Amino acid sequence: MELAKTLGIFVLTALAEIVGCYLPYLWLRKGQSPWLLVPTAISLSLFAWLLTLHPTAAGRVYAAYGGVYITVALIWLWVVDGIRPNPSDWVGMSLCLVGMAVIMFSPR
Repeated sequence: MELAKTLGIFVLTALAEIVGCYLPYLWLRKGQSPWLLVPTAISLSLFAWLLTLHPTAAGRVYAAYGGVYITVALIWLWVVDGIRPNPSDWVGMSLCLVGMAVIMFSPR
């Protein structure tokens, strides 16, 4: 249960961060409305709050979160941008997730 909860929070955190960065990209690079900055602020606030939900030290959470962020970002690349990850992307994702698991779930 702890693994599922941790991964779930990490995935939500990554989505909040990616959305919070993608919306200004749409405004600045794609000519969308500056009103996108409103949901941007909400999304980035949600991102910061979600990082506080983990019961371990902040530095450990940030380090482990990076592995999940990379994975979610490459899935975003596929789903939103329509670019399928290549084999080396899949290998990199796997390595990052193994690193996250070692950091978060090793005995202390």
